[in-house]
Amino acid sequence: MDDRSDDIRQASHRRVEVYSVSGRRRWPDDLKAQIVLDSLVPGAVVAEIARRHGCHAQQVHSWRLLARSGRLVLPASSEDETTPMFVPLIASADATVRSPPTSCRASIEVEIVDARVRVRGRPGPAALTDVFTALRKAQSC
Repeated sequence: MDDRSDDIRQASHRRVEVYSVSGRRRWPDDLKAQIVLDSLVPGAVVAEIARRHGCHAQQVHSWRLLARSGRLVLPASSEDETTPMFVPLIASADATVRSPPTSCRASIEVEIVDARVRVRGRPGPAALTDVFTALRKAQSC
């Protein structure tokens, strides 16, 4: 004999989660950027951050890769006062353009963590891209 009953008073209560969204969830770029910024805090654990935001750790790692490659723009952190800011360049119509002296050679010097890169002359964009790609691989940025 069947001992199950349809009586609602005798039914045991079980928790059921209902998802109203079907298909893939779309993450706005500003939310992705904020999640990536949270994951870059020293001591942060990507899996915990992903769980807190309701996504997978692999998604956060993918978004971090997008941010590193410049395809996802991160918001400026208000806590970091040492970050250099860009200053707008304003050109006036009455300014005279002077060419640099012939004895002066153009050079670019960049310091990142423990590495210093100095490029002399006028390198093209391809040469600079190669230099910074090699630096990124060497520093594991």
